[in-house]
Amino acid sequence: MGPQIHTFLFLVFVLQFCTLGLSDLIQDSCKKASDSDPNITNNFCVSTLEANPKSQTATTIEELALNAIDVTISNGTSISSAISNLLKNPTLDPFVKTCLQDCSDLYSDAVDSLNDAEAAFKNKDLGTAKTYTSAAMDAPSSCEDGFKEKKGVVSPLTKDNNLFFQLAAISLAFTNMVAHL
Repeated sequence: MGPQIHTFLFLVFVLQFCTLGLSDLIQDSCKKASDSDPNITNNFCVSTLEANPKSQTATTIEELALNAIDVTISNGTSISSAISNLLKNPTLDPFVKTCLQDCSDLYSDAVDSLNDAEAAFKNKDLGTAKTYTSAAMDAPSSCEDGFKEKKGVVSPLTKDNNLFFQLAAISLAFTNMVAHL
C-alpha cells in the first residue's frame, strides 16, 4: 500500500470517528431530554435532529439547543402558512374559521416568542429564553382547545400541533441542559 492509500484510510477513520462523536451529542442530548420530559420521545428527537444539517454539525449542547429553537421556529412558520391556506377556503364553516384565525394568532405569537427566546439564549439570558420557549409551548394546546368547544368539530391541525409541541419541548429541555452546565 502506498502513502496515498494510508492517507485515505486515515481520513476515512477520522471522518467516521468525528461523525460518531456528533451523533453521540444528538443521541446523548435526546436521551437526557426524553428522560427528563415525558412529552419528548427519544426516537422523535434523534430523527428530527439528525435530519437537520445544522444539528449534524453541532459540537456543543449550546449549538444543538439553538438549532432546536430554529427548527421549532421554522415549524411554527410553516404551520402559520398552512393555516393561512386553510383560511382561503370560501366554504369553511364559520366556527372552524374562527378557530383557525385564533390559531393563526397563537402561532404568530409563538414564533415571536421563540425569536425572543433565541435572542435571549444568544445573550446568555437562559431564564428569559426558557420563559419565552414555555410561552410558545402554549400555542398548540390552546389551538386544539378552541376546536373542542363545539361538539363534533375536529381540528385540522392536531398533527401539526403535536409536532410543534414536541419540538418546543425539545428546545426547552436543551435550554434547561445548558442552564445546568
